Amino acid sequence: MDVVSDAISAVRIGRPSSQRVRVSGRWCTRLDPYDGAGFHVVLEGSCWLLPDGGDPLSLGPGDAVLLPYGTGHVIADRPADAGAVERAVPFGQWEAMREPLAADGVRDGSGVVEMLCGKYRLDRDRVHPLMAELPKVVHLPNRVGGRPELRAAIDLLGRELAEMRPGSGIAVPGLLDLLLVYMIRSWVAESTTGVWSAALGDPVAAAALRALHADPAAPWTTARLAEQAGVSRPTLARRFTSLVGRPPMAYLTWWRLSLAAALLRDGDQPLAAIARRVGYGSPYALSHAFSRAFGTTPGRYRAQATASPSADVAGADA
Repeated sequence: MDVVSDAISAVRIGRPSSQRVRVSGRWCTRLDPYDGAGFHVVLEGSCWLLPDGGDPLSLGPGDAVLLPYGTGHVIADRPADAGAVERAVPFGQWEAMREPLAADGVRDGSGVVEMLCGKYRLDRDRVHPLMAELPKVVHLPNRVGGRPELRAAIDLLGRELAEMRPGSGIAVPGLLDLLLVYMIRSWVAESTTGVWSAALGDPVAAAALRALHADPAAPWTTARLAEQAGVSRPTLARRFTSLVGRPPMAYLTWWRLSLAAALLRDGDQPLAAIARRVGYGSPYALSHAFSRAFGTTPGRYRAQATASPSADVAGADA
């Protein structure tokens, strides 16, 4: 596993969902804040996104936008004033009327906008700092020849949602996961201000991070990790701490416990098996460290996670 994959896997729960929406005329719809990440991709036409507390954003054909923190927002055919935002139709009601209708109810096909709208459910108890660093709105504008993987995933997802052919029940969630990876990957690759963009672009810090994420259960020491990165211990400690925000062994402890939490939440492995997978010598050692970090025992954490709603996301309006 790599850092981006692990950062996403540690927080993603349930199954993602998406709809292909087509509308025309005058329209304005609202999605309330939710516990997850939402996205919109414009396939045809143009529209506006108005995030709560943020600036309006114009979206054109091929543009993708990710809202990593489930920020409430309005999408509309044009910039909307406060009154129009207040009167915005809830997405669930609006999506049910998605045929291209003009304002007077006559189908004319003018000003047609077609979008992919969806969401991912996330567990924010132990968010990786890479995910926490994402801005409130990640805008990935379309540009000729840019982000070919993202464009391919959007095209494939759009076709699956339009046709719902045999096997779409497996293909659509897989493509949605792929879309999330490509959106975050694009932001990491293009960000000029992100701490984690710098860390993953630094050969020393990136080599150490790859090693820790590839085998978190290994008996790592600063000396062994420095050897893996091809530098001295002081150089590794200085570069890693400066870019990642904590020393290598402190990051390893944090990641091991975050991984243990994900394994407790998503599976039924016994604590002894989880302890071995994340590098603790015994269930007791893991339980002690976990309780200190999370304020509860692994057993109680698993029970609470099981009791929490983690079913498939039922729609982008949920």
